[in-house]
Amino acid sequence: MTDRDGSRWVRGRTALAAFAVVTALAAGGVWFSQATDRASAVDAAPKTSAAQDVKSAGRSSAGLPGVRACGIGEPEIKPRVITLTCADAGMVATAITWERYGAQEAEGKGVVQVERTAAGVATDSSFPATFRLFGAKTVDGARAFTGLEVTYERSTPLGDTTEMYNLA
Repeated sequence: MTDRDGSRWVRGRTALAAFAVVTALAAGGVWFSQATDRASAVDAAPKTSAAQDVKSAGRSSAGLPGVRACGIGEPEIKPRVITLTCADAGMVATAITWERYGAQEAEGKGVVQVERTAAGVATDSSFPATFRLFGAKTVDGARAFTGLEVTYERSTPLGDTTEMYNLA
């Protein structure tokens, strides 16, 4: 009886160990297989116009303030793309058309593209929005807007309708 009880215990322990190893390998495989997806998503995500080296037609616009890409670099006048979450580029304002662009404030329309990762699955969403730049100041020797207000045409999955961003 003792030998049989011992062999059951060894078989159970072996089965449990095998299950743990297979589960760990499967989870690691899923994680590594998505690594290229995560990397390509970051590469494919729209960057600010400055990062894409897109030159603005209004570059020499008589002292108008610009927008600094993630608070660094040379301010760009009338950017078509603004990265909202610089840490991961998960939220990017794109296709911005400026209806009014002045020395103290600017207003335009565009789309906020959001990439969220939940339970290992990346989802992309687009939200039409209005953008208002404000707080023009001299930053590092150049005029730049320091604030951005984003007003969504409909609520986001988080329920937000307005968000504020510090661009300095």
